[in-house]
Amino acid sequence: MKQRLITGFIAGAVFLGLCFIGGLWYHFLIVAMALVGFYEFARMTGTAPFGGAAALGYAGVAALVFPWEGFGIAFTLPWEQVIWLLLFLLLLVTVTTKNSVDIRRVSLLLLGAVYIGIGFSYIAESRSAPDGNGLFWTFLLLVSIWASDAGAYFVGKWIGKHKLWPAISPNKTIEGAVGGVIIAVFTSLVFAFLSSGLLPAGQAALIGLSCAVIGQLGDLVQSAYKRVYDVKDSGQLLPGHGGILDRCDSWIIVFPFVHIINLLPY
Repeated sequence: MKQRLITGFIAGAVFLGLCFIGGLWYHFLIVAMALVGFYEFARMTGTAPFGGAAALGYAGVAALVFPWEGFGIAFTLPWEQVIWLLLFLLLLVTVTTKNSVDIRRVSLLLLGAVYIGIGFSYIAESRSAPDGNGLFWTFLLLVSIWASDAGAYFVGKWIGKHKLWPAISPNKTIEGAVGGVIIAVFTSLVFAFLSSGLLPAGQAALIGLSCAVIGQLGDLVQSAYKRVYDVKDSGQLLPGHGGILDRCDSWIIVFPFVHIINLLPY
């Protein structure tokens, strides 16, 4: 418990401090988190994390997340073209290696690069929102996700009796999930109240609902694929907390979701 608290305090202080600062320092932190996340994914799925095929995955993640504009580089390829090029190169690996790296392996690498690269790219994009309120939007989503997690845990411990999805995550309960939704919506409404009109209450409620429901689904998604590979944690970077993917499983689903369906009003 002591190690968990110390790790959580240090990691939280670094992340929140750079998030407040913003700019390239924060963006580079997100790039680093994305690359570590892809390393964890490759290693967990049994792929050599420093092999040639994995190197293409890292390149794809970096292309999606790197702050090109911050260096005055006009990276004009949209993300779907980056993904296609990565797909093509990974398929070529199956040919050049004579199937020693086969279609199943490169499919996993492509999945990991898209899942992680797009997820973290939207996390970075939220902080640099064009309306100048990136810190507000980032904290709205993060705090609502954290509120949902805390609500689901404590309500589940308190009154949880009915299992939510025992085959995937045996400790989660329906009562906890509902509690997480309620607390996340309340949290987002507090942000709306404090926003001086920046965030309408109705939109805040939808964002809170998304953070809870989509965030819990993101958690279940990771629980599902970790069960396939029979691992408890995606990595050991954060002692007592697991790896980057363990800490960000909800983030890399929620952030793209709220952007793609245009829930953030900017």
